Amino acid sequence: MKGGRKDNFYFCLLDHFEESNRWFLKSVLQVKDDDEVQDGDDAIRSWIEKYEIDNLVIDFPLTRPACYDCELECPGISKCPVPEVEYVRNQAQDILDKDMELLEKHPKGYERDRNIDDLFDYSRDIFDKWPVEHLLSRSFKRRLKKGFLPYWNRPLDFWIWCFYHDQLLKLFKTTFDSFGNTSLMVVSRFSYMKRHFPKNLSMHEANVNLILIELIRSKVLLVKNIVNMSDLELGVEARLDIIKKIESKLNIFIYDHDLDILVKNPRAFDSFLLAIAGQRKLLNQIINPPEWTDPLKTNFILPAF
Repeated sequence: MKGGRKDNFYFCLLDHFEESNRWFLKSVLQVKDDDEVQDGDDAIRSWIEKYEIDNLVIDFPLTRPACYDCELECPGISKCPVPEVEYVRNQAQDILDKDMELLEKHPKGYERDRNIDDLFDYSRDIFDKWPVEHLLSRSFKRRLKKGFLPYWNRPLDFWIWCFYHDQLLKLFKTTFDSFGNTSLMVVSRFSYMKRHFPKNLSMHEANVNLILIELIRSKVLLVKNIVNMSDLELGVEARLDIIKKIESKLNIFIYDHDLDILVKNPRAFDSFLLAIAGQRKLLNQIINPPEWTDPLKTNFILPAF
């Protein structure tokens, strides 16, 4: 749903059939706010009610930064006493201090090793290592020095930076910022809509770029699949190749008509990936963020394949 009020939004529904033990793409909903027949908000609510949807995965934050509802007399970011902000600030500084210590002790060896470490293999599992054990890349070091902004970032951002920053920058030319690509209009709109959703609907957050990176790390996709997506001529073919690989790996059936929609519409393709994240959540095949990111509130899904 990222975008403005008049953007087209897509919702994909995955359903599981126990008889065949297979997942199906059951529905693809396109929401247009210029539709004269039905308002977009009503269309989304009707779709949820029609299919009795239990879980909804969206691509923007369900929680707000620490500053959002803080009522303290603010001493400034560097002295912020809010526990979550203080923890992240100390962790980031600790990482930078250790990196500086290595540089001061062995400056020549540090630069030599860092040049090698820029080739770090992100396809291997590194989530049992905290903080990150490899040397800081130049870009990640710059990211940490820019600081954690409690009016813009959540602790979740910092955790994701530590394990994904360099690959996000390399593959998508972007980093992870909770509100970096999210408009106030969409956040406000969804805040209104969810008050009309069924009370038993569970809502989760996921990120398309992180899903794609995990598919690479799990050897489901190749880096060239992601690179080709941004090519005007190869984009459609790249999305088709990605979906076919996901179908095969995750035992999902997609009808030809729906496949055509996913391949030709990048937003529909993104919606499908969010549905895949939801599937991994239901199968309990996810990477669990640490407690200090407040996972019970963020409901952030980082899928494992």
